[in-house]
Amino acid sequence: MLYLDGTLLDDDLIGRAVDGPEIADAALRRQVHRLHESLRLPGDELEAESRVELVADRLRRHLLRRDPVAEPVRDRRLAHRLRDLLERRIDSGIGLREAAGELHAHPAHLVRAFGREFGIAPHQYLVTRRIDRARRLLLAGLPVHAVAAATGFYDQSHLTRHFKRVVGTTPSRFAA
Repeated sequence: MLYLDGTLLDDDLIGRAVDGPEIADAALRRQVHRLHESLRLPGDELEAESRVELVADRLRRHLLRRDPVAEPVRDRRLAHRLRDLLERRIDSGIGLREAAGELHAHPAHLVRAFGREFGIAPHQYLVTRRIDRARRLLLAGLPVHAVAAATGFYDQSHLTRHFKRVVGTTPSRFAA
């Protein structure tokens, strides 16, 4: 179950949602599942924001009776501007809505443009860049908890979870 407020789904679409509450769209179901997974643990807010925007956009397209899988328009300039913004904010991070406001673009369009240009989602890019920094700091001898704090991860377990997924081992083993 997923509840979207009026900031994500226009109030004028409520009637259409009530009239047809069941949407047969396996891809939408998978997106909602991935969103729930990203909400389970703290520290992945950019991923959750990206996923909720894509879910809301796909649902909006269904309710407006538009093609929910329309090919996104390539927007290379916007994708590169978002990458530059993420580079400037590697440690502190940035919310998707804040980035969208700064770049004057719709959040779902930002995610799609970035993915189309670079082949990964903005949150994956940010995590990978943080892992790159973490690797350098670990090799320089910093303890894992300090590296987690210095590279923008929520805590040591957040760093470990992503580090293991990207590098294939834990930060402690990597440092040894």
